[in-house]
Amino acid sequence: MEFDTKNVNGSSYHLAGIVPCGGQPLDYGMEWPDFMMPIAPNYTMIEAAIMECAWAGCETIWVCLYEDTAPLVRHRIGDFVQDPVWAWRGMDPQPTANQKRIPIFYVPVHPKNRFRRDCLAWSVIEGALSAFKTSATVSKWIYPNKYWVSFPYGYFNPELLREHRQKISSPKNFYITHKGQTTEQGLHTSFSFGKDEFIKFRRQIRKGTGKFTNELDDDGIPRTKLPIEERYSARWFGLEDVFKDLDNSKENSLEVSEFYDLSSWDKYRNYLSSDLAEKITRPPEWLMKFSEFGSISLDRKD
Repeated sequence: MEFDTKNVNGSSYHLAGIVPCGGQPLDYGMEWPDFMMPIAPNYTMIEAAIMECAWAGCETIWVCLYEDTAPLVRHRIGDFVQDPVWAWRGMDPQPTANQKRIPIFYVPVHPKNRFRRDCLAWSVIEGALSAFKTSATVSKWIYPNKYWVSFPYGYFNPELLREHRQKISSPKNFYITHKGQTTEQGLHTSFSFGKDEFIKFRRQIRKGTGKFTNELDDDGIPRTKLPIEERYSARWFGLEDVFKDLDNSKENSLEVSEFYDLSSWDKYRNYLSSDLAEKITRPPEWLMKFSEFGSISLDRKD
C-alpha cells in the first residue's frame, strides 16, 4: 500500500501527530517506561508530547508503543484531548459547543519488528504507517496529508507552535531547531514529514542487518549466520542514522532558545535544574484529563 498526499486546504487537511514511544530503554532504570517520567508534578513526558501535538494543530494523535505498556498509558491519558486553541474562546457565545476533540490512537509495535528493528525512529515509521492504513480503511478522503513527530524525550514550550500552525499544516515540511540542530544531529526535536520522506526514512531503517550474511549458497539462499552482536543492527539506530538530508531552512523552521533533551539521566537532571522546569505545570482539566468516548448506542432488546 502506497502513501498518498492530497493537496487540499482548509478543514479537510489531516495532520496526524506521531508520538514514538518504542525503542531501546534509556538509563533511567525505573519499573515504569522511560516516557512516563515526570517533567512537572503529575505531568509526564508522554503527556507533554501529546499536548505538543495538540498545539501543533493535529487532527489525530497516534502513540506508537509496546503492547504491554499500552493499557497503562491509556488508563492515564484516555481517548482524546482538547484542541487548546478551541477549548475556550472568550468571545464565542457558545465556547463549549465549539470545542474540538483530538482522538488518540494507541499503536502497538508489531511483534515481527520487536527485537529486530524497534529503535525509536522505527516507532515513527510504524506510527505513520498505521495512521495511513487505518484512515484508508475508512475513506480515501481522510488520508493523513502530513505527519507531525513529537518525541517524549525532548521538551520546549509547545505554545510557541500556535502561531505556526498554518506552516505546519502545509505541503512543505516544518522543523523545530535548537542552536541550528535537528534530529539530523540526533536531537529529539519535532518535525513534520510526508510521503516522500516516509519512503526515504524506511529505506534507511532497512539498511540494518538481519540474521544472515549476504553470502548465498549454490541454491541462492543465505545460510551463514552473523555473530549475535551484529544481528538486527537497526535496533540500535540513532535518530541521526535515519532522519538524514532534511530540507530545513529559516523559512520552514522554528528556532527555540529553551529546549531540553531528556534522553538520559544526566540530561534529565539538567532540565530539572533549569528555569523552564520551574514554569511548567500540568494543563488544566478542561484541556487534558482522562476521558473516554461513549459507547455506540444499541437497540433495546425488550
